[in-house]
Parts: sequence; structure tokens; C-alpha cells
Amino acid sequence: MAGKPTALSFYLACSSLTELMCLLVFLSSIFALPLLVPCHTDPTDVQALQVMYTSLNSPLQLTNWKSNGGDPCTESWKGVTCEGSAVVSIQISGLGLSGTVGYLLSDLMSVRTFDLSVNNIHESIPYQLPPNLTSLNLARNNFSGNLPYSISSMVSLTYLNVSRNSLSQSVGDVFSNLSLFTTLDLSFNNFSGDLPSSFSSSSNLSTLNVQNNQLTGSLDVLTGLPLTTLNVANNHFSGWIPQELSSIPNFKYDGNSFDNGPAPPPPPFTPPPPGRSHNNRSHSGSGGRSPQSSNGQSSESDKGMSVGALIGIIVGSVFIFLIALVIFYITKNKRKDIGAKVSRRSQSAGTNDINTEIEEQRVKNIAAITDLKPRPAEKLVVERLQGNSGSIKRMKSPITATSYTVASLQTATNSFSQEFIIGEGSLGRVYRGEFPNGKAMAIKKIDNAALSLQEEDNFLEAVSNMSRLRHPNIVSLIGYCAEHGQRLLVYEYIGKGSLHDMLHFADDGSKALSWNARVRVALGTSRALEYLHEVCLPCVVHRNFKSANILLDEEFNPLLSDCGLAALTPNTERQVSTQMVGSFGYSAPEFALSGVYTVKSDVYSFGVVMLELLTGRKPLDSSRVRSEQSLVRWATPQLHDIDALAKMVDPALNGMYPAKSLSRFADIIALCVQPEPEFRPPMSEVVQSLVRLVQRASVVKRRSSDESGFAYKTPEHEVVDMSF
Repeated sequence: MAGKPTALSFYLACSSLTELMCLLVFLSSIFALPLLVPCHTDPTDVQALQVMYTSLNSPLQLTNWKSNGGDPCTESWKGVTCEGSAVVSIQISGLGLSGTVGYLLSDLMSVRTFDLSVNNIHESIPYQLPPNLTSLNLARNNFSGNLPYSISSMVSLTYLNVSRNSLSQSVGDVFSNLSLFTTLDLSFNNFSGDLPSSFSSSSNLSTLNVQNNQLTGSLDVLTGLPLTTLNVANNHFSGWIPQELSSIPNFKYDGNSFDNGPAPPPPPFTPPPPGRSHNNRSHSGSGGRSPQSSNGQSSESDKGMSVGALIGIIVGSVFIFLIALVIFYITKNKRKDIGAKVSRRSQSAGTNDINTEIEEQRVKNIAAITDLKPRPAEKLVVERLQGNSGSIKRMKSPITATSYTVASLQTATNSFSQEFIIGEGSLGRVYRGEFPNGKAMAIKKIDNAALSLQEEDNFLEAVSNMSRLRHPNIVSLIGYCAEHGQRLLVYEYIGKGSLHDMLHFADDGSKALSWNARVRVALGTSRALEYLHEVCLPCVVHRNFKSANILLDEEFNPLLSDCGLAALTPNTERQVSTQMVGSFGYSAPEFALSGVYTVKSDVYSFGVVMLELLTGRKPLDSSRVRSEQSLVRWATPQLHDIDALAKMVDPALNGMYPAKSLSRFADIIALCVQPEPEFRPPMSEVVQSLVRLVQRASVVKRRSSDESGFAYKTPEHEVVDMSF
């Protein structure tokens, strides 16, 4: 019989075989299956890698990668490692890659190692990164901007290297939750400002490289870390090098402005740091001489010091013993008194009263001990809380901003002369200050009529809170002055001016503000509000979000000003009439009606600013016809009409914008300016929408027709490519 063997033929052929062997042959013939089953990659991981591949301009170096379809785990996509169906590692270092890295990286939930080092990838580091990374290496690229705040939630991260990029501004305060951190390399960038206070939370940090930046301030925040390698060379650090850092095996600090000579002595009653010798010297101290003389014997001065130290120890020990003896007898007598009180009350009060009285006594003892401790050296702010019994309790928190004298600020502003005025707000005028070190600052002089002298504690509390706001898109509070009844705030100076002036008053400002720049302004300010609303605890409501409070640096990066100033807003302004509030143009309807202002009110104001960016119009403009005076009222009905939308665009753009991005931009505006606050999105969703807008504009392949929506036609009908 020709053809496929039957079960009967196998059975007949088994006459010369054992029954067991026959059964094995039969099963292997009938039920044979492949030994290896293909492992299909998680679809979410596949999509994220496809977007990443397109964002990187679909490079040939990434062999087997695809922008559509494909299976990374079974097709061995270059640099991709899987466990089961999940992508766990992406290592594509040194391949000459360019472009950006896509907007779906946060979907790579299982990726632990992400290495894009030694390429030419540009734009900012994506805000949404794989959330469960243990190792992130972005070194030697062309990333700009700053560290994204999403790093603060990557609690498994142990290694971060962003060295040799073009990152700038202050290092974000994003390290509070990164207790597993061991290695951080920020070297060879343009970071400025002080080291973030959250460094102190990185209890396992052993290697820190921040050399070749523009960092300032002191190294005090590093003193409690288990560092074995520390490189702070070629920055602008000042003050004294803490003695605790001198024992780090690999410590480089040249190229800074550290003070010479020994560090100042610690405050009274402060014990020396544990594990440090009293004979420690700085690197420039004794020149490495041994405390013994050349013949191996101690010098006479050393003997004298030893005897003196011994006498001191003996006298101190006796003194401590006597104090302990006195405390013992006092405590013994008090215990007797308490025992007597307890025995008298035991029948009526029970054991609960006993425990309460003992606890009260324990708290009193702790309080007495606490009073003996020296106060911290930094400036303190007092926060008053009303207790249950009507008593006033006090809590203290440090002010990290620099305290200036009135005299120094007068000198910097030529006695607050008119020619130094650069702005004016509800709290007072803003002056440009020029300091002896060559730096310019913006100094806000608060009118005495705005705040009463009785509110000084509130002013210091607000300063304390504002000084801890750290974000690359927020103007930093550098210092303050609370002297002789004067209250002033000192900010970093941003030289380009405000978005409001650039859109509405500058002769050539609107021309300089391209569509790409406008989207960048929207994205940067949305991230600033997201930080205030969703990162800060408690959240910070801006209350005065407007284009005049968005400052632009030389690269048109936005910085939001007046953050935290709502705490200083006088009561008279909070009770301003609804008519005045409505005329302002940025205020949400609920604030105009009830005076209630929330984070959702900030979202509405943000939508109004986006409308300004889209149309180039002021929020309220009495020079226009009545139906167009209110920007929100005029624009909102047209946001979903493509033809009407094209007519709304700022004429200064001369048609130079991508149509699809314009439509998506308008969709975000429509969500933000909804009249009902509960329907407005949180700022984190606004940020994600803007990130997708930018990334989609950069990853979609350009075509020469209008199908893609990313080209525009000039009046001469020449097709021009617009990419972010």
C-alpha cells in the first residue's frame, strides 16, 4: 500500500519488536509535534518598540527591527533581550543612532536595563521612561533640557548615567525615593544651581560624578552618604569642603572656589562626626607629616596635648557621673511622688490613668532633653497651629534661600530707581538687580500696603515653601529680605522677557516664536503645573497663571514665575469683585462666580494661554468687535472646525505650521477650557497629550502631499517639511 502508514500497518510491523518499542514508534509517528514553540512578544512591548524605531528614523543598524509587525523576542531584534514574552533589556549603544526615542517608553513595564549611550539622539529626555528600570544609560548623546521628574518614581533604579549631553538648568530634586541608587553620573553637562537636597536620601550612593558643570553652593548635602568615588571638579562650588568628604578614597575637587584654611568649628555642644579622628586634616593641610617626630618618638607638644586630653576626659567623666547621680535621685523622688499619686487614684481611675500620667511624665522628660540640643544653624520659619485647648504650638522648618540685607539690594538696584524696573504686579514692582559678582537677579519689592507687619511669619513660611520648589520650568527663588519692615524676594533673572510681551508687543517677537517654539512653551509650562499640582506635597495652586508670568530664556524655554506667591495674596484681592475678576481674562468661571480657586482653575488658565499661543490674541481685547473681545468665548465654538481653525491661527506664523499638530493642539485647548471644572483633565494628562503631539510630529514619515498633515504650503505652493 502506498501512502501514509496506517495504525494497522504499524501494529503488524511490530511482530519482531517488543511491545514497548512498538508503542513508542506508533506515538512518535502519529502525534509528532515541533520541539520548540515560538514565544510571541507582548503586543504592548511590540508597539512601544515600533514607535521607538520610527522615532529613531528607522535606522538600518537596528537589524530585524520593524515599524509595523514583527516579533522582537522570536526574531532577535538587535539589542533586545526577552524573558518569556516580555522585553526586559534594550541595549543599543554606539550604533550612531539619531532622532528621538518615542513616546511609549512607559509601556515597557518589564524593561530593567535601558542603554542608548554613545549615539546622537537629541531633544529632551522623554518624560515617560520605562518605570521599573534598574539601569538607565543615556551618556554621550545630544539630549537637552533637564532630568524628567518621572525619575523620582523609578524606585528600583540603581544606575543612572546622563553624562556628556547638553542638559542644563538646575538638577531636579528627584532623588527622594531612590534609596537603592548606587551610581549617578551627571558630568560634562551644563547643570547649574545647588546640589538638590534629595541627594541625602540616596543612602546607598557610592559613586557620584558631577564634574564639568556650572554647579554652585556647598557640598554639605553629601556628608552622610557612603561615597567611595566623588568627582565635583570644574564647577563653581564654594565654602569649605566638609571634613567627612576628605576620607573618600577617590575624591576630586579641583577647579572650584573652595575656601582655604580649616573649616569653621561646629556649633557648641555638637559632637564630632562618628568615626573621624580629631587629627584629620584637609588635603591641603599638614602636607602628609606624621604626628610623630623623625626618630619615632612623640614630640613634647604632643605629650602635653595627650596629658591635657587625659585630664579633660577624667574631669568630664567625674562631672557626668555627678550629674547622673543628681538625676537619679531626682527621678527616684519623682517616681515616689507618681507612685503615691497612682495609689491614691487607683480605685477610681484604674490603670488607664496610670499609663496616661507616666506617658505625660515621659514626654516632659523628652522635651527637657530636646531643649538642651542646639538649634540648627540655618534660618528657621515658625508655623503656628491652633491646639485643641486653644494653646499655640510651633513647628519649625528651614529656609533654604539666601537672606539678603536691604542695603545690598538697594546697592544692586541703585536704590530701587525707575530705570531698573522690569515689571509690576499686584504685590509690588520688580527690579533688575546687578550684584558685584556680575550676576543679574530679579528683585520683587512687596508694597507695605500689600502685607501688614503682623504677617511676617506668614511671609517667612511662604519663602520657606517657595525656596524648595525645584523644576527646570519654574523660576527659582534665590533669596529674600525681611528687614526693617521690608519684604523682598530675589529670583533668578530671565533675560528674554515674558511670553505676553513676545506675543503682543514685540515688533519681531511673534516672528521669532515659531510653531515649534510655541508647542515647546506649552509643554514646558504644562510640566511646571504638573509638578506644582501632582508632585509637590501638599499641592501648590498657582492662582495667577498667565502669559505675563511665563518667562522665556535665550532658547525660548519657558519658566513659570510667581509660583507659591498665592500664599501672600492679601485678603482684599481675594474678595475682589467678580466684575474685576472676569475682566482679567484668564480666570475660570467658578472663580468669577464664587471665589473658589483649585488646581482645575489653573488648568483653565493654562488653556487660555494655549489659545494665546494658537491665535496670537489677548484673552480680552476691547479693540476688537464685541463678538471677538473675549478670546475663550470667540474661539471655543471653532476649535473642532478645521476650516475655522485655520483662520484662527496667528497670522504671524505665515501658515508655517503642521495641520495635524494644529488640530491636536486645539483638542487639548477644548478640554482645558471646559466650563465645568470636573471635566477638565489633570495636568499629567495634558503633559502626556502634548508629548504625543510632539513625538508624532517627529516620527511620522514625511510625504510631499497634505495627507500626512505635517506639511504646509507657502503662498508660492512650495511644500515645506515641519518637524519637531
